[in-house]
Amino acid sequence: MQTTIKTQEVSRLVSQVLFFHYKENRSQAEISKTLDLSPAKVNRIIRQAREEGLVEIILNIPHVGVLGLEKQLIASTGLSKAVLCPSYGADQAVAFTQIAEMTANYLLETLRKKDVICISGGKALARIVAVMKPVKNMAVTVVPATGGVQGRHFTDVNYLASALAEKLGGKSLQLHAPLFADTQSDRDMLVNMRASREVLELARHADIALAGIGAVAKGDESYFDLRHWVNGEKSRVAESQCKGEVFAHLFDASGEACIPALNDKLVGLTLEELRQIPVSIGVAAGAEKVAPIQAALRGGFLNTLITDELTAQAVLDA
Repeated sequence: MQTTIKTQEVSRLVSQVLFFHYKENRSQAEISKTLDLSPAKVNRIIRQAREEGLVEIILNIPHVGVLGLEKQLIASTGLSKAVLCPSYGADQAVAFTQIAEMTANYLLETLRKKDVICISGGKALARIVAVMKPVKNMAVTVVPATGGVQGRHFTDVNYLASALAEKLGGKSLQLHAPLFADTQSDRDMLVNMRASREVLELARHADIALAGIGAVAKGDESYFDLRHWVNGEKSRVAESQCKGEVFAHLFDASGEACIPALNDKLVGLTLEELRQIPVSIGVAAGAEKVAPIQAALRGGFLNTLITDELTAQAVLDA
């Protein structure tokens, strides 16, 4: 009988502490005084109650699901950082702009004065540059991580580097070389020219890398737009096991480089060199980018992912 009474007293005491704390929003110091308990005991009761499941906290805040997804991505993929944009609808154009704005804001939050940023070309990068809000005196240096493709502003990485540097109040360097050389020997010659070598060396030691994650499929954001194809190369890529590209380097579902004959003609950083950059940010979204994102994460050459919640959920579900 005595044990039952004591148990009831303890239960009532716990209930009082929790009611005062969570319902009446009283501080632990106030509860301690009201119930004539030590502050340490009040703290212990609250902590144990949460550990034992007596307290269930429901957060009625915007985007709580997104924050949970970010945590899941980090836990399951080895990413250092996941930044997700809430998905408000199926309009890809709207989502694309929202992700670009989130990337621009994240870059501004991450940058330090005098940082070096290396970037790829692509529609994602072009949109990020377009929505970036100008800032003054960041004194950053923006350099291309690859050669460029003439004819379109979003594949002209020198133009994008210059535009981003202007937005950030910094300076840019240019890499006067094509994205793809005709042969591996031509590529070796281009990267070893003093002007190219200096830019690529700066890119290798960049503080931040910013790149789009591309799909290997026909379409507006396709790897097939990056070069002129000869001798059946296009068919070879289309029929291969390649799933995505970063810095125009092809990789398969496991994140391993594929079709060396093409990768070896690239003028730019390698995937291994990308892995060494302290903050390597990949940006992509949409159903067609799920497999490329998964493959890029398996490859481990990106440590930060920026996408939307629908794409993130699909990456986790697959």
